[in-house]
Amino acid sequence: MDLLVVLSFEALKAVASLALISVGLAIIFGMMRVINLAHGEFLMLGGYAAIVATKAGINIWIATLLVSPLVVGVIGVVIERTIIRFLYGRPRDTMLATWGLSLLLVGLATTIFGNTTEGISAPAGSLQIGDYRIAAYSLIIIVIAIAVFAAIWAVFRFTRYGLIARSTMQNADMAAALGVNPSRVYAVTFGVGAGLAGLAGGVMAPITGIVPTIGAAYVAKAFITVIGGGPAILAGTVSASVMFGAIDQIITYLSTPVIGEVALLAAAVVLLRFMPQGITGRFFRRAA
Repeated sequence: MDLLVVLSFEALKAVASLALISVGLAIIFGMMRVINLAHGEFLMLGGYAAIVATKAGINIWIATLLVSPLVVGVIGVVIERTIIRFLYGRPRDTMLATWGLSLLLVGLATTIFGNTTEGISAPAGSLQIGDYRIAAYSLIIIVIAIAVFAAIWAVFRFTRYGLIARSTMQNADMAAALGVNPSRVYAVTFGVGAGLAGLAGGVMAPITGIVPTIGAAYVAKAFITVIGGGPAILAGTVSASVMFGAIDQIITYLSTPVIGEVALLAAAVVLLRFMPQGITGRFFRRAA
């Protein structure tokens, strides 16, 4: 029984981690239709922001939960204003531009931080469950993921910005006719998506460490989750994260992490074969 509880915690942590690293991409891709191949590098920048802030004496919670998303969010707005804004409606050009951006960010990070792994110690100690001990930080990741998704849902459902953002993405010309500045909405939305990626990088830094090329390990999982989830941003990300995260963790426990990654990819291929529109495209058409 104790082992079952521990495995359940690990599976929930895997689901929460996958949801956190995917939700920023889900907003940028799902709302703006921008294929951001630099998403993994936004995560990497968030991790480095948390590490640098912590080493500078800032409390680790402030570093991971505030500094990381703010720094990467500002970087995201700058990138949208200088690069992405000229490429809307041109998916191939956007892919090439963000791919080049990812290479640039990896190069800059390597020049500044080197190519060795940097990290910070996970806070909160451990929890005793029968004969087993698990990191209390695993539970914290689960709580952070729930809080983040609840906050995003509330913002897009009940606030003026959420209404303006959703209406602008659906019909920018009509929103502009009603006095909305679509260009500003695009910049803020891209910054929010980038900031969420930075938050995920900051949260993951204590358990994975950060190296300039770590984004490659994140971006594939994020795209698989977003595409597998379908058109509903939050419901799709949650449902796909639950499916893929649970499969990855179960197969990893039964075999190795590499086989777990292969199982995740195989599950995504099978899912999209039978549900080309993703999970929410098939079952939850009205979900947010």
